Amino acid sequence: MTVAAILSGKGHDTITASSDALLSDICETLAKHKIGAVVVCSSDKAIEGIVSERDIVRVIGTQGPSSLKLPVTSVMTKEVVTCNEGNSVNEVMARMTQGRFRHMPVVKDGKLTGVISIGDVVKHKIAQVELEAEQMRNYISMS
Repeated sequence: MTVAAILSGKGHDTITASSDALLSDICETLAKHKIGAVVVCSSDKAIEGIVSERDIVRVIGTQGPSSLKLPVTSVMTKEVVTCNEGNSVNEVMARMTQGRFRHMPVVKDGKLTGVISIGDVVKHKIAQVELEAEQMRNYISMS
């Protein structure tokens, strides 16, 4: 199974922010949309960075609440690990585990086309295991 299969179920909608956003703006966006990360993009959907709840908690923990006035560019991860729709779910899961992050932007021709989370990957893997178990039960019952 591929990233395309996950996106076909969840869609390609993405929540993004511009690089001039403040951390407080990012917090509002995360809360409003009930998401865990926001991709920072240029107007043409080129990825400039990503900022997660974890990033925000770390900066508040070290610099205090005044850090919410910082520009997102000072907190975001600039070297963003991405995937494309052709990547397998296993590849993406391994990269997320190795990099210890939970959100991965999906790109095509250098532009953002979606975001998948570890929750999306787990949901997909559970559905796959359930389907395989059902197929095995059917095979056994036909024998």
